[in-house]
Amino acid sequence: MVGKTVCKIIESDVSLDELLAELSQTSTGAVVMFTGLVRGVTGKSNPHDTSHLEYEAYQPMAEKMMWRIADEIRVRWPDIESIAIIQRIGKFLPGDPTVTVACSAAHRDTGVFDAARYGIDRLKEIVPVWKKEFTSQGESWVEGDYIPQPGE
Repeated sequence: MVGKTVCKIIESDVSLDELLAELSQTSTGAVVMFTGLVRGVTGKSNPHDTSHLEYEAYQPMAEKMMWRIADEIRVRWPDIESIAIIQRIGKFLPGDPTVTVACSAAHRDTGVFDAARYGIDRLKEIVPVWKKEFTSQGESWVEGDYIPQPGE
C-alpha cells in the first residue's frame, strides 16, 4: 500500500513524533529514520572543532532531486509505504539535526533499512545543498564528490 511522500527543504525544526505519525498507516509495522546531526568534532584523519555549520540550497532543484530519490526508492523497494526526505537550511550548532530520511513499510524485512540508507546516500550525492563549516581557523565550504550530469 503506497502511502505519503514528503520531500522538502525547510528552515524550521523537524518533529520526529509528528513525522512518524505522518508516515504511519494502519498497515505500517516498521519505520526507519535516519537523522544527521552537526558534529562538534569533524574529520577522521585530522579531527578539528566545528563551532557551527550553515546550509544553503537551491530549493526548486533540491526538492526536484529529492522527489527523484523517492521515485528511485519506490522502484527498488516496492513494499515501501511512505517516504520522507527533509533537509534543513540555515545555521546549526553541534548536536542540531540537519537532515532526516525516513521510510515506512508493513514489516522490517521488506528492505526498509536499505531504502532509508539509500535515501541519505543519494541525497548526499545528487541534491544541491551546500554546507559551510566554521572553525576556530576560519570558514570553508565542504565539497562533495558528485559532479552533475547533463540534464540533471
